Amino acid sequence: MRFPSVPAAKDVSEASFGLQSVGQTLRDADATLLRFAWLGDEFAIAEWVRDTDEVETAYDRPGHHTLSCYLEGGYRTERHKLPGRYGAPSRLCALPGEHESRWWVRGHMHFLHLYFLPDHFTRRAVRELDREPREIALADRTYFQDEQIAFLCQSMLQYDWQDSDDLIRMNEAVHRTMSLLLLSQGISKTGQAPKGGLAPATRRRLRDYIDAHLTQSLTLGTLADIACLSEYHLARMFKTSFGLPPHAWIAQQRLDRARGLLRGTASPISQIAVECGYANVSHLSHRFRAALGVSPQGFRQIVGVQGTQANR
Repeated sequence: MRFPSVPAAKDVSEASFGLQSVGQTLRDADATLLRFAWLGDEFAIAEWVRDTDEVETAYDRPGHHTLSCYLEGGYRTERHKLPGRYGAPSRLCALPGEHESRWWVRGHMHFLHLYFLPDHFTRRAVRELDREPREIALADRTYFQDEQIAFLCQSMLQYDWQDSDDLIRMNEAVHRTMSLLLLSQGISKTGQAPKGGLAPATRRRLRDYIDAHLTQSLTLGTLADIACLSEYHLARMFKTSFGLPPHAWIAQQRLDRARGLLRGTASPISQIAVECGYANVSHLSHRFRAALGVSPQGFRQIVGVQGTQANR
């Protein structure tokens, strides 16, 4: 059982995800892969079905996070360390990349898996939790319930996983899912407080400054002055505290702002380019296509507002 190869432009691979180990685990547990798709932004999705009298299966530190949503059945499936607790439709499991688990699988199961890398999940903490990525981990949770997350997972079934427009819509839905998952299942890492990095107040000051000045040319020297650090130390500690180097973080914030404005406003694309710090519409289009495989106008037509003013 092999997952479809990822397009080269996606900058991610089966090897980096460890998906082959998951495929082997599920195959050994009599599971059949119905559909699979890469969604961009380090996301992948798979739909599985399984019918078995009884089989034991185990996950062994796959390296990527998995969110599992039961669609049908699962009433007799239980985890070894949680005997007597069973799955059911709409129940969810959060399985961190470093987790190990063993399961008794019985009867019919139809389930959806979302696969995502730990770094992508934790980088959201800077904006959504005002925390450093290295402070946060995905909780290991079995059969928890969350109506919003379950609804978003189930909504994936309506899409054509081979259609480029539908893949963009699914990408948007997965981003919403990740935000909800971070809020409900993101936990503080245990142990000593992390050393190094920026002071929380300095991190916030840099984050807010970048947000307020995305329309301008932001240099390492400017950010170093804001942080009262040398350029060398700022570059090193910024990556520790933000999960990305300064230039990559700024590029991601520009792209995220552009996505939000395209989705939620009727502003002309030329104006959005200016508001996000791009030199012109061509510059925005180039960055957008590289990241999402679609032009800004195409993205807006798929998930955002439409109209003659919006598409100018």
